[in-house]
Amino acid sequence: MQIKKHIPNAITLLNLSTGLLAIIAIFRGYFDEAFIFVCLGIFLDFWDGFLARKFNVAGPLGVQLDSLADMVTCGVVPGLMMFRLFEDIQQTQPQYMLTEETFYMGFVPYLGFLITIASCYRLANFNIDTRQTDSFIGLPTPANALVIMSIPMIQYANDFEMLTAILYNPYVLLVITLISAYILNAEIPLFSLKIKEFTWSKYKMQILFLIGSLVSFFILGFVAIPLIIISYVLVSVISNKMTAKA
Repeated sequence: MQIKKHIPNAITLLNLSTGLLAIIAIFRGYFDEAFIFVCLGIFLDFWDGFLARKFNVAGPLGVQLDSLADMVTCGVVPGLMMFRLFEDIQQTQPQYMLTEETFYMGFVPYLGFLITIASCYRLANFNIDTRQTDSFIGLPTPANALVIMSIPMIQYANDFEMLTAILYNPYVLLVITLISAYILNAEIPLFSLKIKEFTWSKYKMQILFLIGSLVSFFILGFVAIPLIIISYVLVSVISNKMTAKA
């Protein structure tokens, strides 16, 4: 029993470790590795809670550890990634390079950390918001992190040249940053993607959505990730309206 008690927290700490590895990868310019580490962290984030409930060892320590680990993997990492994306544009695209006349634009990359700040507020609020026990209010940090981390992957894959060119624009990245910071804390009810028990009747929507997401990813590649998150928000809004009418 004592071993079972520590397994979920150990998995949470592994989640934190993947976040730290992602930070190192970003600093070294290995954005693809950072993406993989974040995906691994999100995968672990699902299992720590699932096993805590399965072993009946869920407690306040696990809740706090989970939020702190998510703050690194899904808060610090995407903010740092956006910082680097802005910075790379200023270093590689002549029209955006800093000069003596435009030196003040050097602050722009730091706007990427608005994602980190918004993620921190969202995680802290989640722990005290009693409305978010079985659903979410605002976009969960893992979903938001996947969107941000998919940007360099879309750029690398270059499967859709027009979209790739758009994502190399700092104004587009700024809009994405602002939308990201807003939707994390927006008063938009979203269904939870965490399946607490593998029951078809109870989690039919979640299972179908996850299957559809996997199919979309295999067809569209990394471009599917932001489309999946947009679909997640739209499906939640439509579902909420249908429930309200019923």
